[in-house]
Amino acid sequence: MLTWKRVFVMGFDFSGFGDAGLSEGFVEWLVDEKWAESGRRLGRLWDYYENPMREAPGRAGISAEVSESGRNYVQAQESGLPPRITGLAYTGSGESRSVGDISRKEVVIENDIAWRINAMVDFLFGKGVSFINRRAAAERRGELERIVSAVFSANGGAGLFQEMAVLGSVYGFVDCLIRPGEELLRCFDSKGSPNGGAGGGAASEGSFETIVEFARQISIEPIEAPRALPILDENDYRRIRHYVQHFRQQKNSVCHEGGFLNRLLSAGGGRGRSRRAGAMVTEIIGPRWWQRYEDRVLVAEGANILGVVPVVHIQNVAQPYSYEGMSDVEQLVPLQDELNTRLSDRANRITFQAFKMYLAKGLWGLENKPVAPGRVWFTDNLEAKVETFGGDGASPSEDKHIGEIREAMDKVSGVTPVAAGVLKSKLGNLTSGVALKMTFMGMLARTSRKQFTYGEGLKEMCRVVLHVLDVCGVYHTSPSEREFDVQFANPLPEDVMERLEEARIKKELGVAGEKVLGELGY
Repeated sequence: MLTWKRVFVMGFDFSGFGDAGLSEGFVEWLVDEKWAESGRRLGRLWDYYENPMREAPGRAGISAEVSESGRNYVQAQESGLPPRITGLAYTGSGESRSVGDISRKEVVIENDIAWRINAMVDFLFGKGVSFINRRAAAERRGELERIVSAVFSANGGAGLFQEMAVLGSVYGFVDCLIRPGEELLRCFDSKGSPNGGAGGGAASEGSFETIVEFARQISIEPIEAPRALPILDENDYRRIRHYVQHFRQQKNSVCHEGGFLNRLLSAGGGRGRSRRAGAMVTEIIGPRWWQRYEDRVLVAEGANILGVVPVVHIQNVAQPYSYEGMSDVEQLVPLQDELNTRLSDRANRITFQAFKMYLAKGLWGLENKPVAPGRVWFTDNLEAKVETFGGDGASPSEDKHIGEIREAMDKVSGVTPVAAGVLKSKLGNLTSGVALKMTFMGMLARTSRKQFTYGEGLKEMCRVVLHVLDVCGVYHTSPSEREFDVQFANPLPEDVMERLEEARIKKELGVAGEKVLGELGY
């Protein structure tokens, strides 16, 4: 992205940025306090989406309780269950402690969040997007569209778009950092001026294919929300003054823990417990300068030749007066907890009621006798008898409550089970386009809102990509030529012949041919 040099200086020093508004103390507060606080909150959202399995806790009084359920694992969403079910109380930081004499009950987790998020992503980017340039001259449009398509294709294409949509749906926003490759930086001389342009330099000596290859080296890096610490303009929360990201980077080496005494007492005089080495990385990017720190040691810095902070911010669903957008996961968490609680309660009820139990009256000495088929009991007591009780019983109110919870999740998320192919009742003539749209009304409305926010983000990426090529002297463009339209495909199944007939009628009514072709995706 930027020219750089290696240096090794301890502690933050932002004198190279030349910005009095960038404070070392403020960045220290961001990475020491804000990063940990937002990491816990955002990390919980990801846990509710992925619901990873973890090894059962091994502390005293807990492992035995877990083993009674026959499972040697716990799931992330269990933190939202009440202690009467799990036997554990969770703190805000995610740690757990045993609660008195409460034993672990049957735990049922049904992740109703993940499939809804995946269905939203499929509706938004499942059929890809098209980039169309209508501002440039006719002879340049094809080149600009091919350059932009090559950049996105080199960065994963549809996979990149879906990754952005998943991160945005979970966290509420996604930031994309755009960096030029090493070859592009070589096109920029040490004086800070390009070596040439579309009419000279490296680009003119080769063909248009050379320009496309340069474009493929541009990297688009989606930034996970927990590592993002943007410094915003105090008067405009939508403008990023400096972009800070803080994260742990694993190294391809092993470090050894333990001091002298630990090594002395270890078997064979070893070096103590080993673990994979890592470093806490802090990267600060401004419009004119950038720095990279590892464990508060400055390891690299340089000038930002782009003159802008090359970060594109995309809100998942627009939220007024906030940098972050609306998370699809966050609003589903309380309902997910309630669903898991009721499913676990029902499992416990079935466990007790599905098996017959016996009550012996007037029979003595049966304390240690097993109840088994073919066993005879006898007594001289004429009043003695053996009664059975238990057996599964219907609970309509419980089933109705669980159904209403699922319906509430449908309304909040806008995603119905029909999106996953689950049809529970007759829905009419689903081959009709109108019937399909009515069925997916909530899903389509939410998708339309996301198409606007993500579409604006993709347009901004196109501007930054072409700005990078222009600054590096590879392919010159004017600001007006960098304007693109983003077209999303219809997520619903369509009858191709019906669409073509509709296009023919529009053409006969006088609709411009270019507009008709654009609606068809051409």
